[in-house]
Amino acid sequence: MPYALITGAAQGIGRAIAEQLAQRHYDLLLVDQQEEKLYRTAEALRKTYGVNIHVLTLDLALPGFLRVLRVWQQQVGSNLEILVNNAGFGLNGSFEELPVQEQLDIVNVNIRAVLEITHAFLPLLKKQPKAYLLNVCSTTAYQTVPYLTVYAASKAFILSFTRGLRHELRGSSVQVTMLSPGSTDTGFVDRARMGESLKKTATKVHMTPQAVAELAVRALFAGKAEVIPGFVNRVGAWLPKVVPMRWIERVIGGIYQPKRTVSEKVRTFQP
Repeated sequence: MPYALITGAAQGIGRAIAEQLAQRHYDLLLVDQQEEKLYRTAEALRKTYGVNIHVLTLDLALPGFLRVLRVWQQQVGSNLEILVNNAGFGLNGSFEELPVQEQLDIVNVNIRAVLEITHAFLPLLKKQPKAYLLNVCSTTAYQTVPYLTVYAASKAFILSFTRGLRHELRGSSVQVTMLSPGSTDTGFVDRARMGESLKKTATKVHMTPQAVAELAVRALFAGKAEVIPGFVNRVGAWLPKVVPMRWIERVIGGIYQPKRTVSEKVRTFQP
């Protein structure tokens, strides 16, 4: 059976996409840095669907990750038909105050890893009579998002990159699709270190990973260029076309600006 390689597969949208593909009898190559969750995911899918699953614990922010990934892939599954670039993360906070290395890690995982993995495995995909590439973007790609500045910028790169790559691969055997989810119950808000009030706001418009993944995989096999799950998310992606960006930035900046405690405010304004 053909294999699907999925990054960020231990939980959330990545796990849900893995399940959708397992239902369609694809064998799976699952990559994530969360070892325990990754093994639990693999075991659950293996028991439920009876497909072959190989896992690799790997941090895509580290230099040299691609060499490890390529050697592993060659050992466990060369018949690659689907590549899903799902791994990614963001941090909520002021660009000036967030540690620069953490922000560089966002760039390394969200941009560099996607470029390197896609470039490395595209030749394998093109050998198939029909193959699929799914890049997971975000609705933040369609506008500036203050206090998620680097994350949103990284997803804007993925949006432009995926659109350009789809055009370049016209006429080839590789179908390129971009998924741009909005708020989804994936654990993103926890890793992004968002405050409690922002977490509560996000949960009001959360979609489930299962619902997002079902739409994404359906769009992938249907040959669609882009999919934005959820009416609210589609409206949010459309608004920058008709509403001045400075208004959008003001509203979004107010939502994502971290709320300081009284003691933090005092320290901020001390001479």
